[in-house]
Amino acid sequence: MVRDDLYDEHDRERMVAEPGKRVPAPVRTPFERDRARVVHSASLRRLAAKTQVVGPQTDDFARNRLTHSLEVAQVARDIAHPLGCHPDVVETAALAHDLRHPPFGHNGESALDELAALCGGFEGNAQTLRILTRLEAKSTDEDGRSVGLNLTRATLDACTKYPWQRQTPGSKFGVYDDDLAVFDWMRTTADERRCIEAQVMDFGDDVAYSVHDLEDGIVGGHIDPTKIDTDAVWGVVRDWYLPEGQDAALAEALSQLQMLDSWVTQPYDGSRRGLAALKDMTSDLIGVFCGEVHEATRARHGDQPFVRYRGDLVIPERTLVKIAVLKGIAAHYVMRTPDRMALMERQRSVIHELYDELQRGGDRHLAPALRADFAAAADDAARQRVWIDQIASLTDDSCVRLHQRLVQRS
Repeated sequence: MVRDDLYDEHDRERMVAEPGKRVPAPVRTPFERDRARVVHSASLRRLAAKTQVVGPQTDDFARNRLTHSLEVAQVARDIAHPLGCHPDVVETAALAHDLRHPPFGHNGESALDELAALCGGFEGNAQTLRILTRLEAKSTDEDGRSVGLNLTRATLDACTKYPWQRQTPGSKFGVYDDDLAVFDWMRTTADERRCIEAQVMDFGDDVAYSVHDLEDGIVGGHIDPTKIDTDAVWGVVRDWYLPEGQDAALAEALSQLQMLDSWVTQPYDGSRRGLAALKDMTSDLIGVFCGEVHEATRARHGDQPFVRYRGDLVIPERTLVKIAVLKGIAAHYVMRTPDRMALMERQRSVIHELYDELQRGGDRHLAPALRADFAAAADDAARQRVWIDQIASLTDDSCVRLHQRLVQRS
C-alpha cells in the first residue's frame, strides 16, 4: 500500500509555487504530476536516439537509453513497493536518471568533461539536475527564468545520485557551481547522505544494465554464455568495477549465477525457444538481485516503511560481486573489442571538432533557447557551459549530422 502520508508538505514543495489547473481535469497527487512531467519531456524522448551500449541505429533488438530507462523504472518500482518507498517518486527518478546522457553515452560524457575544464567539467548526474531544474522547459519563476520541470523536493532529491559538488578531478558529483541555488533548496534538511529513493533508483540501474547488457550481447552474437574467458573478464572487472576483486571471489560469483536453473547452457540460436530461455534467465537474475537486497534491508532495519532518510538500502557483498561479473562479461565481449574502441575514438573526435566549431561561431549555431543563455552569460566559463549544454542535448544522429554540416563542409 502506498503511504502518501509519510511524505510531508516539505517533501511535496516545489521551488516555484504553482497555481491550480487552468482547466477541469482529474486530480493527481504531486508525485503523479512529477512523473507525468518527466514522461512528457523532450529530454526523455531524445533518449530513444542515444547509445546504451551499441548505437541505436545498429541493432533492432539492443536497448537504447530510453528503453533502458523504462526497464530501470520497472525494476526500481518493484524494489520500492515492498520497502514502502513511494513508487511514483522512485519511478520518476528512474525515468530521469539518464536524461543527462550526451551523444555516444559514457564515451561522449568523457569527451565533454575533457572540453569543459573552464566551467567546472561535465558530469552526467550534475547535468541531470541542470536539465530538470533549468534546461527542460515547463515552468518559470516570477522573472520569467526557467525552473525546468519544477519537480517536488522529494522527487528531485530522488534523482540525485551524488549530492555533492566536485571534489577531485574525475570524481563523480551531482551539481555544477551555477546550479547551487536549486541544489541548496532541495537539500535544506539533508547532509551528503542519499535518500532511500535515490538508492533504490541507483541499484535498479545497476541491476537493469548488468542483466540487459548481457542479454543484448548474447542476442547480438557477441557473447556465448557457455564459453566465458574468465581470465580476460576478471581483468575487466578489476579495471572497471571492482579494483580489489579476487579471482576466487569472482569465480564463486559466476558459479552461483550458473547454478540458476534458468542459466542458458546452449549457444543462442535466434529461435523463439532460445529467446524465451534467455528471457527466463534475465527475469530470474533480476529477481535474485532484488530479493537479496530486500531480504538484507529488512534484516537490518525491520519492517518499517522506507521513505526519504528513514533508512538505507543494504546491498550484500555477494550481490555486488555477481552484478560486477555480469558487467565485466558484457564489457569484455562488447565494449572493449578493437572495432568498438576505434569507433569510440572517432566519436570523441566528432565531439571535440564540433565543440571547436561552436566556440568559433559564438551563438550562431546554438538552439534558440540556448542563445538566450549565451546572451546572459557573464564570462567565458558561463559561455563554455552553454556550448557544452548544446552538444549534450544532441542525439547520436543529430550530433553526427551537425558535425557534417559545420565541420566536414567547412
